[in-house]
Amino acid sequence: MSELSESSSETKTTLRAAALARRSSLSEDDRSAAAAAVASHGLPVPLPEGAVVAGYAPIRGELDPFPLMQALAARGARLALPVVVRQGTPLTFRAWRDGDALPRSALGIPEPSPDASELTPDIVLVPLAAFDANGHRIGYGAGHYDCTLEYLRAQGPVVAIGLAFAMQQIPVVPAAAHDVVLDYVLTEQGLLTFRSR
Repeated sequence: MSELSESSSETKTTLRAAALARRSSLSEDDRSAAAAAVASHGLPVPLPEGAVVAGYAPIRGELDPFPLMQALAARGARLALPVVVRQGTPLTFRAWRDGDALPRSALGIPEPSPDASELTPDIVLVPLAAFDANGHRIGYGAGHYDCTLEYLRAQGPVVAIGLAFAMQQIPVVPAAAHDVVLDYVLTEQGLLTFRSR
């Protein structure tokens, strides 16, 4: 690893820890209000009938995407949630409906049943620890979403929308060559658009 990439990695680790600490300080009322606001904003792109929207089961204080996902399902979207296969490979997505059981994986992450159908998402709602005004994000360091979005975009059109609390925005994310840029970030305060960049 080069000195530059080591420095970037250390900086990301520091930024991630600070961002997660700030996010953890939010009250339950603030979290609920933010999730409701994001759901009321809706998607920044058209939602064709039957489009597959992949969300996530919130962990570690992430913004809860379920109110938005439920609103989208009411408009005809098919929902999916991610499944971690193994480190360094794209996530797979399995069908999920509100009320379906979400057993915990070996990593402790709630995931759909192995019997649920695999779906290819048209829209991916992406969790994150921090983001900047250029559409770069800091995740948890495993690279799952970078790998997944790169794979999906090679197969065809897919829209990547980060979901976050507005306070998760930071001035600059030290982006590496493999880091994938989001199309949008949606917060309780509104929308940031990066598609034209």
